[in-house]
Amino acid sequence: MTLPEVLPEALQEVIPEDLPPAPLVDPAALQDLGAQLDNPAVAKGFARDYTRMWDQRYRTLASALERGDLAGSMDAVLSLKTSSAMVGGLRLAQLAGELENALRAGDIGRALSLLRDVAARGGETVDELQFSYVLWDS
Repeated sequence: MTLPEVLPEALQEVIPEDLPPAPLVDPAALQDLGAQLDNPAVAKGFARDYTRMWDQRYRTLASALERGDLAGSMDAVLSLKTSSAMVGGLRLAQLAGELENALRAGDIGRALSLLRDVAARGGETVDELQFSYVLWDS
């Protein structure tokens, strides 16, 4: 059975794996968030909280995947994908989308194989946010 036969079309988020990698961090995302909130300090606080929560967020995802907890894994990866996109962590958000697709396809093995990349990109994203963009002066 192929993926289109297994999942309704509405659930298939197509993120081709041969796409060029997204930028690690796009600072415009935080600028946009600050403008939408009419308060750049709130956006900066969100980014600061994101970096502080990274280790726990990753542990939650890894633990759920290792236990075979599909619902917990999906919650964790959707949270990671959304929050990463909000802070401009585009490469991590893209990778989380690939992991989400693997979960939707029921491919836990593929999802588990992506964990090492998620850990690496997550660490790089946190470092970039802390040192290059918005958090070093707080």
